[in-house]
Amino acid sequence: MKVGFIGAGKAGCSLGKYLSNSYGRNLKSNETDRDIKPANRSNEDLTITGYYSLIEEEAEWAAAFTKSQMFNTANDVIAANDSIIISTPDGAIRKVWDSLDKELIKGRIICHLSGSLSSDVFSGIEESGGYPISIHPLFAFSDKESAYKQLDNVCFTLEGHPYAVSAWKEILQSCGNEVVTIDKEKKPLYHAAASVLSNHVVAILDTGYKMLKSCGFSEEQARRYTESLVMKNVEHVIKDGTVAALTGPIERNDIGTVKKHLDVLDDDKKQLYKMCGRVLVDISKEKNVHRDYTELAEIFNRI
Repeated sequence: MKVGFIGAGKAGCSLGKYLSNSYGRNLKSNETDRDIKPANRSNEDLTITGYYSLIEEEAEWAAAFTKSQMFNTANDVIAANDSIIISTPDGAIRKVWDSLDKELIKGRIICHLSGSLSSDVFSGIEESGGYPISIHPLFAFSDKESAYKQLDNVCFTLEGHPYAVSAWKEILQSCGNEVVTIDKEKKPLYHAAASVLSNHVVAILDTGYKMLKSCGFSEEQARRYTESLVMKNVEHVIKDGTVAALTGPIERNDIGTVKKHLDVLDDDKKQLYKMCGRVLVDISKEKNVHRDYTELAEIFNRI
């Protein structure tokens, strides 16, 4: 399969580099691309042909980074490839699709990397004889130059035409990646889940840090001195699940301590505490089936 990219952002550059140079291996800090022997690559039939971007310098950089070529137009990418990955920002995907020469689409797989959009964004693709798919790595791309080294541990979600899903599932699994197929109707829920597990956790941490700053901690101290508390808890959740990992006053049904917490919080933090508290009560009920959390639940449900 020949694969080309329209768009040369962090995700597109990283995926292209991963597929062309790593093939499922994670480069160690002291390795270079020359250390990756062909025998270590698990999909010798896949070729990254190159990139097109409205910003010529970005396409030139991506082509050099992946040892591929720079295309002059988006339609040139289609003509030269079996799979075309539109790796632009979400808001530009439909505009790019609408601008493409539909006469070139027949028999080709058209992809995007959005977590929130489904393959339906490629409206009318069936009439053009193409195969739509959305490919999304459960991963936050921090930069163009090194993020690809972490992709061998990433799960990819696929959604779209069965032919396209089957082809890309085989490619990604041959690289050693886990793959989950989802329904297109679930894409917004899937992306919301990813946002909660990533961005919303930042909001919770920021709230806790600010509370410690109010107690006299510096911002740096708040982060550094709670590192073990935060990391060990997350590790416990990932290893054993939320029910087994839950501890604290809510799980213990310590109503007096919870009331003291609520008494010292401002309105915004109080609402956040209550919202999370309602969820923690439900988890606590699973962990301690014979413990009565009725009074605690009523406290959290009060407006």
